[in-house]
Amino acid sequence: MTQAILITGGTGLIGGRAVPVLAERSEIRLLSRRPGSSSIPNTRTLEWNGVDVPDEALRGASTVIHLAGEPVFGGLPTKRRLDRILKSRVDSTAALVARLSSLPDDQRPDSLVSASAVGFYGDRGDERLDEDAVRGEGFLADVCVDWEAEAVKAEALGLRVVRLRFGIVLARDGGALSLMAPVFRAGLAGNLGSGKQWFPWVHIDDAAAMLVRATEDTAWTGAVNVVAPEPVRNAELTRVLAKQLKRPAFLTAPAFAVRAALGPLSDELLGSKCVVPGVAQALGFDFTHGQLSGALADLFGKSA
Repeated sequence: MTQAILITGGTGLIGGRAVPVLAERSEIRLLSRRPGSSSIPNTRTLEWNGVDVPDEALRGASTVIHLAGEPVFGGLPTKRRLDRILKSRVDSTAALVARLSSLPDDQRPDSLVSASAVGFYGDRGDERLDEDAVRGEGFLADVCVDWEAEAVKAEALGLRVVRLRFGIVLARDGGALSLMAPVFRAGLAGNLGSGKQWFPWVHIDDAAAMLVRATEDTAWTGAVNVVAPEPVRNAELTRVLAKQLKRPAFLTAPAFAVRAALGPLSDELLGSKCVVPGVAQALGFDFTHGQLSGALADLFGKSA
């Protein structure tokens, strides 16, 4: 193999799909708090404390992919947990870039592909948001802005930096959809708030493919929205998912109840983000699942 790729968060939802593809062409080094053997050929895991990158992980690596971060929807929005959401992203990225800066110029990787999120845009109503749109307001927007600011510092070191702003990733085996589907199957689902808010989604296969493309294609640089080309409103998501699962969805989760339960994280569900993949489309990315109905049919199919 002619190159090595270092990945943090590579065992997560998106990394788990992308790593086998990348491993067909490159040596993969996964940083993990729970290192162990990997069943994927040409892949090995190295111990990581979430911040400090070991020397052997970076030695000879041509690309660093940084996906690690505390899950947004993984518990109550306590002050401690909100702090973990922020620090797991910002501090780890800052430490990673600082480690890159300590390397001699001729030993640094060529590229840094860093995760971010469409939370960057905040609640924007019906405004169409491509990568040129300015930042929004709110807790998650602040997290994304600080997160990306640390990644961008690697540009001064001569690295190509890609900031992948992931939308809501739809997958059967993880992410938001795995939490939503049981509620729909129980007949307890419905719109969140008014249902009029735009829902920026992407099928897991397209999200992983965009990560691979950003890693291997040097034309990809700067901010990239990882979302499907046809955003839908929450009410449309509710209707299509209920139809796919053959369940009713007549209930409504009042906005005040969602805010009471999720605090500042509620903007991820109630905020409206009509995000479009301007850069990916301009660079000719071919979406496999560009429409919501087809994406959900692929994920659930006849076994729904």
